[in-house]
Amino acid sequence: MIISLNWLKEWIKVDVDLPYLSDLLTTAGLEVSSISRVQEFSNKIRVAEVVSTTDLPGNSSLKICQVDVGQRRHVGIVCGAANVEVGHRVVAAMPGSSLPGGKTIRVADFGGQKSRGMLCSADDLRLDYSTDNSAGLLVLDSNAPVGNSLNDYLQVDDHIIDIDLTPNRGDCLSIQGIARELHALTGEKLAGPSLKPVRATSKHIVQLEIQAPRDAPRYVGRVIDGVVSQSKTPDWMRERLRRCGLRSIGAIVDITNYVMLELGQPLHAFDLKEIKEKIVVRHSEKGENLDLLDGKSIQLTPETLVIADADKAIGMAGIMGGMNSSIDGQTTSIMLEAAYFRPGAIARKARTYGIQSEASFRFERKVDPGLQRTAIERATQMITASVGGQPGPVFQKVSESHITTKNPITLRRSRLIRVLGHTIPDKQVKSTLESLGMRVRNLKSGWKVLPPSWRTDVEEEHDLVEEVVRIYGYDNVPTRDPKSVIAYTPDRESILTTDRLTDFLIDNDYQEIMTYSFGDPLIQELIDPDSRAITLENPIASNMSVMRTSLWPGLLQALSVNYRRQWRRIRLFEVGNVFHGSVNNRTEIKRIAGLVTGAASRRSWDSHVREVDFYDIKGDVEGMLKLSAKAAKTEFKLALHPALHPGQSTRITHGKQVVGWLGRLHPDIVKTFDLEQAAFIFELDAQCISARDLPAYSPMSKFPSVNRDLSVTVDIATPADKVREVIVEAGGSILNSIELFDLYQGAGIEKSKKSLSYGLTLKGTSRNLTEQDVEKVMEEILDSLKKKLGCELRDK
Repeated sequence: MIISLNWLKEWIKVDVDLPYLSDLLTTAGLEVSSISRVQEFSNKIRVAEVVSTTDLPGNSSLKICQVDVGQRRHVGIVCGAANVEVGHRVVAAMPGSSLPGGKTIRVADFGGQKSRGMLCSADDLRLDYSTDNSAGLLVLDSNAPVGNSLNDYLQVDDHIIDIDLTPNRGDCLSIQGIARELHALTGEKLAGPSLKPVRATSKHIVQLEIQAPRDAPRYVGRVIDGVVSQSKTPDWMRERLRRCGLRSIGAIVDITNYVMLELGQPLHAFDLKEIKEKIVVRHSEKGENLDLLDGKSIQLTPETLVIADADKAIGMAGIMGGMNSSIDGQTTSIMLEAAYFRPGAIARKARTYGIQSEASFRFERKVDPGLQRTAIERATQMITASVGGQPGPVFQKVSESHITTKNPITLRRSRLIRVLGHTIPDKQVKSTLESLGMRVRNLKSGWKVLPPSWRTDVEEEHDLVEEVVRIYGYDNVPTRDPKSVIAYTPDRESILTTDRLTDFLIDNDYQEIMTYSFGDPLIQELIDPDSRAITLENPIASNMSVMRTSLWPGLLQALSVNYRRQWRRIRLFEVGNVFHGSVNNRTEIKRIAGLVTGAASRRSWDSHVREVDFYDIKGDVEGMLKLSAKAAKTEFKLALHPALHPGQSTRITHGKQVVGWLGRLHPDIVKTFDLEQAAFIFELDAQCISARDLPAYSPMSKFPSVNRDLSVTVDIATPADKVREVIVEAGGSILNSIELFDLYQGAGIEKSKKSLSYGLTLKGTSRNLTEQDVEKVMEEILDSLKKKLGCELRDK
């Protein structure tokens, strides 16, 4: 919220220095991000009046203007602007002055004619008045005092205050709202303009029909006939709008924007002749289109709240008006609109269409449901004063059942003391709440409080506690040491904590990240197309509209951001929940996921750096599984996953339970994220691997072990784990351990085969093994390998 300090001073006395004002608002919850001084003009830039004009000899496109600048004699200035006319009050930059762009004005010679200054346009002065920027000279109001400096005329001795408001403080999106806060904080009286009703001088009304009362529970209107729409916006008004970040458009529209900034109620003005029969507030119809004021033409989606007449939609309610009913130079009658729209209905559609307007910004944060008639009266007052017209009676439609009514809230004294750890006198509590516009009644145990209609954020007792302490001052609450009893809860040996897994990955050079639990539906569909993501009803952005079903989208987006910033060795992991099911029946599962790309180790002068591969990340996963004592019973099986490379995609199982996935990122996804190197990724069920298999004691065998090496050839497509499984099954209880120590393909081996060499350790449990025992087991292993997998003993 950007406001002018001078404007604020019309509502309340501000008799403190600016740093104190900034601290005062910030500590009360209205964070002041900056206070800046309005740029001043050179004192030699003055208000002037064009007294006469004649063509410059030899150049009819230039005129010699005699200009009154408040001195004894008129000044001759050569000007080429098409809109220069006798009697216009304009801005003259005298010799020696400097324009905001840095240009210095000097006496110039035009074919022997001296030009002793320059008549300025809005662009020359860096004033963003859109209606005048392309029109030539900046023409001031006819009552602008000739000879005054532009600084005095525009009252540039002012400051701009930029306040960052939290979404719940929609009541402060106006000059009036900030003034109310300062009234509570300083005790100064509220002033402001007179907001008395304007008497109707005609009986002209428009028929209203509300077909969507839930989304538009209050709609107020007023017809003003006989307006002069070509009238100029007063200079003081468009300058205030400019300082608050709005451009001047035309007198009527400027007044509606001015009232919105002043009171906080968005308004809209329709050209009455473009409204057919009646105003209908309804939801959009299938296939309905609307041309908006910003020049865009959109097709309305279902459930979009629109303002329509008997034939068509003429505006998107609470977001933006339609071009077909906008005010132009031919408008003579207008209909003013002030409404209360349900915040959710506006917020959802503003994001759907990607439109953020000043109106939607306020409606999303809740406007005062009782402010509409006051805003209509204020706008009527200003319109009739500036552009004339005969106002009709105010008309409205209200659905009371859809407007949230304020109920009294009980604030317990004991609750206030317990939360603050400090006692505030009863009288001060009551006066503080009353200064915020609340009605307060004393109770034996505390206070009964009725918040005003504009404080839509005050709903519960804790809200009242917050209001009391922020006005009382957080700095005035004494610091006290907390007292607590810390109970020691020992870790269970059967649970592997997430912190231990996190420490393991950090020790292996991973960096932990945290990403949003909601993400882009397009990326979600690309990574996990088989899962149906939960769609948010009111997302903060269209690319954050679904709850994640995997941690991979967040990891990949973080990878993409870092890769674009020239990082090539990236090792990331995240621990977080994923979501399945529906909004009302969802399941949250804790997962741990990681991603690696680039070099396998950091660059060093004494070693060769290779690129990371599948087995590096597989080793990291196996390391985590060993921490939970699950490695021996966990299997890595080749399986297809949409996000993984078909040749390097592994499903991780523990018994019959799928623990997670591991593999190389699919080439299509690599291309989507603009990567130029391979990336490897894993995701595990954190709850499953956190259930640790406790070690059990078994006595060491007193008998010696026998070692045998076994080399077999097998089809190249047969996984080594399959061979291992057959050996373990055939070896029985005598087989104590097995280790794969060699993989060979090349000379002496068929192209369709590979050689696997295992080291076997055999040990008896009740006696020493004889040579016959060993040979028998080895023969059984070889027979089983040949029958089940077609393995042959390698003879060389």
